[in-house]
Amino acid sequence: MSQKNSVKMSPSFLSMFREYDVRGRVNDEELNDDSVLLIMKAFATLLRSYDPTNHTVVIGYDNRAYSPGFADIAAGAMAECGFHVIHIGLSLSPVVYFAQYHYDSPAGVMITASHNPDGWCGFKLAHGLSKTLGPKEINELRSIVETGEFAEASGGSIEHADVRDAYIDSVVRPIHMNPSAAPRIVIDAGNGGAGVFAWEVFHRLGCPTFQLYCDPDTKYPNYNPNPSDLRARKRLSEMVTHPYIHADIGIGFDGDGDRIGIIDQNGHNIWSDRLLMILARQLLEKTPGAKVVFDVKCTQALPEVIAQYGGEPIMCKTGHSHVKAKMQEEGAALAGERSGHIFVGGKDYYGFDDAIFTAAKLVEYMSHVQKPIADMLSGFPHYVTSPEIKAHCADEDKYEVVDRLVADLKAEYGSRVNDINGARVLFDRGMGLVRASSNLPELVLIFEGKTEEDMLHIRDVFKAKLDTYEEIDGHWENDVR
Repeated sequence: MSQKNSVKMSPSFLSMFREYDVRGRVNDEELNDDSVLLIMKAFATLLRSYDPTNHTVVIGYDNRAYSPGFADIAAGAMAECGFHVIHIGLSLSPVVYFAQYHYDSPAGVMITASHNPDGWCGFKLAHGLSKTLGPKEINELRSIVETGEFAEASGGSIEHADVRDAYIDSVVRPIHMNPSAAPRIVIDAGNGGAGVFAWEVFHRLGCPTFQLYCDPDTKYPNYNPNPSDLRARKRLSEMVTHPYIHADIGIGFDGDGDRIGIIDQNGHNIWSDRLLMILARQLLEKTPGAKVVFDVKCTQALPEVIAQYGGEPIMCKTGHSHVKAKMQEEGAALAGERSGHIFVGGKDYYGFDDAIFTAAKLVEYMSHVQKPIADMLSGFPHYVTSPEIKAHCADEDKYEVVDRLVADLKAEYGSRVNDINGARVLFDRGMGLVRASSNLPELVLIFEGKTEEDMLHIRDVFKAKLDTYEEIDGHWENDVR
């Protein structure tokens, strides 16, 4: 049975359908009760087209004032389409993914705008275990929304369930601490949902644990739960180095618990590609020859470290769906992005991005090597790396502009250009990357060199090239010059 819906879609609404999720502002044009209903009916229709035998979906939501209402609408829409809905309430993305395994549900919906500020919302949509929709599936979802042809069915139902204890057990069970050397930690949930889960995990692992903004608060009185946020990093650094605390590590979580940020014992920020080096070494000490997947934004030092310890480095496109898919395609036991999404699979875990489990693996390793983070990293290659720099470029132009940039850079640098996601150009003393943002009207740039002078030189080479494109704003946000 199908129902025709003739609602007209504005350009603003359609722009929410991004590369690997649906994300927009809560307002009359983008996300509201009616549009959530449409998107969820479209997702149910898409699931039916993939697997007519699946009748179960897990739904959870993040800690935003409007998320519970949207979750109820989503549950009702899926039930109207004949699905048995397992509604797990306030949650994290990895908790929804875990619940799919726990309840043997091929489908999952996490209502979240991740680290976006208040006033935003969205959906991370799972089809299959440890699999979320990618660009092709998101385009199919958008097409169903536009046509308004929804497959409805009878027999749907809604069950409310509490999966918190089972999830915490699943995180703690594979971790084997050295109980005499559990590190002293600070955890920062930024008033997001991670605080509901994280403290108990680390308490059970035996870590003396100090909490920073671990009480959920939909007003977010301090800062958005985003481990990349400079205010969040500064506050976490202050806690780690406080004279009454002297923590071994600070761990920050984003709003839906799938991205991690790390502060070392000296209060310094550790980017997640550096964290991935430590986790890769931990893996390769036990599993020589293992594959490790990483995205194009990661430091060049990472593949060097993976190879140094006998692993196989594999680079892929940025985006949590792309990384998960590549990890499964390659049978890799570990994967990660510079943005903070880390995926642990193999014999240890399920292979989805879970910041709490990633942090648990890290403190496990720290308890055994009995070295601070800074000391572990000191033996690895090091490049001076820029922050992520943003250059405005309109959504309707950015992909075509990047295609032209790739061609120009290949003409100049040939095989030194890796074009799996924009252009990553390898220089004798560093690298430069330009790619289109999947979420915003901008290009993302990262530069690194063996010295700061090398990094700035590569930045200047790219600046001169990009300034010849009139579609690209010449003022770069977060620039290093």
